[in-house]
Amino acid sequence: MEETLSPITHLVNHYLGPLALAILQALHIQPENPELPIPEHVIMGALVLVLVTVLALILKSRLSVERPGSMQQVAELLITNPMRLGIRDILDESAGKHARSYIYLIGTVSLFILFSNLFSLFPLFSAPTGNVTVPLACATVIFIYSNWQGIRHHGALNYVKHFSAGTKWWIAWLIMPVEIISTLARVLSLTVRLYANIFASDMIYALFLSLLAQTTTLVWDWSPLAGMAIGIFPSLIPLIFIALHILVAFVQTILFTVLPASYLGMATAEEH
Repeated sequence: MEETLSPITHLVNHYLGPLALAILQALHIQPENPELPIPEHVIMGALVLVLVTVLALILKSRLSVERPGSMQQVAELLITNPMRLGIRDILDESAGKHARSYIYLIGTVSLFILFSNLFSLFPLFSAPTGNVTVPLACATVIFIYSNWQGIRHHGALNYVKHFSAGTKWWIAWLIMPVEIISTLARVLSLTVRLYANIFASDMIYALFLSLLAQTTTLVWDWSPLAGMAIGIFPSLIPLIFIALHILVAFVQTILFTVLPASYLGMATAEEH
């Protein structure tokens, strides 16, 4: 599938590919494509990290209480807003009394996912979250962090006991495997939900655009006048799918914030 890779991927591999290939060979790891050892989703994910870091540094230099700029206002809406869908709002609602201490990691993951989801809207870029390994990595970080917080708040032994759901010892051995499997399934649930939605959104956009372009070409060969009339749709349909993709990007980011906040709330609840 090399033809689907962006020019940025080819450029990065041209300069950094030999170094990456040498490192992988030293680790006895064989890349899928030795000519392009750095996958596109890795490059796009790194670009998202650079972009978010640069924007954060710019925002930090422009923070103002008296005269907040548009960039600061947008950032504040991502943290808290009247709809209670900001990162801090969601944590306060679902993550318990220690919610504010989780905002650094949860906020970082949420912003990374949001910008990753939106990356494919721009030419020459693709959404890193459209590759299953990126959502899996984010879900794994959330899984480890939420369980670590549970252990930190209650101690290892008491945290393990909560998997028995408060039942007596003679039935706990039946409940605990179910609870453990349910907890492990959170990784799969977070991964598949994010990956499937972003992948489907990108695929549907490309599919409809291709079909409309082919239809316009066929009609143009039959009648240039009719081709011009139908050609309006390939120019309007992308706007609809762009709006849909933006909606999907925000909804999936909210879900990837609500669910981890709920997991943290359950892991650190006092009744455990």
